Amino acid sequence: MESLMSAACTLHMESFQRKPDATPPRVSARSIPATARKRALADQDTANLDRLVAGDKEAWDEFVQRHARVIYAAVQRRLVPAGRAGDADDVAQDVFLKLCGRNFHLLRNYDPTRAKLTTWLTVIATSTAIDHLRRQSAPTTALDLAPESVLAVEPKLPEQVKIPDGLLSPRQALVIELLYRREFDVAEAAVVLAVDPQTVRSTHHKALVKLRGHFREELR
Repeated sequence: MESLMSAACTLHMESFQRKPDATPPRVSARSIPATARKRALADQDTANLDRLVAGDKEAWDEFVQRHARVIYAAVQRRLVPAGRAGDADDVAQDVFLKLCGRNFHLLRNYDPTRAKLTTWLTVIATSTAIDHLRRQSAPTTALDLAPESVLAVEPKLPEQVKIPDGLLSPRQALVIELLYRREFDVAEAAVVLAVDPQTVRSTHHKALVKLRGHFREELR
């Protein structure tokens, strides 16, 4: 089953960005409250992911149709300002390959209580684009010409600080992830989270207060 889904994943790589969004049944928007519509869409996404990771090819097709444009747009937002717009197709394909990889490991570990699926996919797509830009900008030097200081083995860096589960709210944890691990600036994080930049600053400050309080207690 895994090999079948991998083949299906590869099949969609070449044409995903040209696929139209899935057309939902026509229902009057005014007849459904906004909160109910959002909840229904979230439930639909969760159900579709359950089918997808279970090996349903139709669920994968629906996923590609529904979210390809979100992924492609996130990739372009990073690549276009860097002058690498021509790499957008390849990077977006890398995103889908990541999502398919290791028997859909990333999709299996998606937690809807921490972020909306579109937000989560935007983070993954943006991170993939950042990694691509870093690889493209990495200098290449012939081994014989490299100075000894470059070839020297660096001491092992200390592990990242482990933040206890539940210490931060889902939004606070996501802001810390974006600002520190993924090196987004405040404006970029605000775009990903679909909030005002001041909300990102406020959430960041509250998260730091919690972290300082926690680790101050540990050091006593």
